Amino acid sequence: MMTAVLYSFRRCPYAMRARMALRYAGCAVQIHEVSLKAKPPEMLERSPKGTVPVLVLEDQVIDQSLDIMHWALAQNDPDGWLLIDNGDGRRDIQALIEENDQVFKQHLDRYKYFVRHPEYPQAHYRQQGEVFLQKLEARLKDRDFLITDRLSLADTAVAPFIRQFSAVDPDWFATSPYPKLRGWLDRFIQSALFKAVMVK
Repeated sequence: MMTAVLYSFRRCPYAMRARMALRYAGCAVQIHEVSLKAKPPEMLERSPKGTVPVLVLEDQVIDQSLDIMHWALAQNDPDGWLLIDNGDGRRDIQALIEENDQVFKQHLDRYKYFVRHPEYPQAHYRQQGEVFLQKLEARLKDRDFLITDRLSLADTAVAPFIRQFSAVDPDWFATSPYPKLRGWLDRFIQSALFKAVMVK
């Protein structure tokens, strides 16, 4: 039987969330750290799009991080990340991840790489990203997690991107008007699961 292989890049938020789901679900995978400047031919052969993560299984190749997360949780979801019995919660998860991936990620990239987007100053892109931060802060007002009173797929899928946003200007983030979000992010970064998937 073939061992599952995950092509990954340690600091990529998409790869982070895939690694966390696979580890949480107890899936046995070999992780191949990829150099983005010299992508392995065998990865490109399996997934011509050339971006990580790519999960190579015996019978299929999954090359979208969210699909990898769902595949892992279909194998094993011991703490109920998918909120199977909570229809509203499941819809909330989907909507939040879609906003993160389709809207916030674009603002994050422009904030981080603002020199490539000279149409506006960096602060403009940060303010656009803050619309999402404000929504998350409001969600965390009366609870420790984004959807319900425990960790769900939404927290794990979104947190790596908030971590990246916070790292662009740590001094600004440390004094920004999002104390609940900072606490949530800190708990995420200090978690055993996150630390385990970030080991070099």
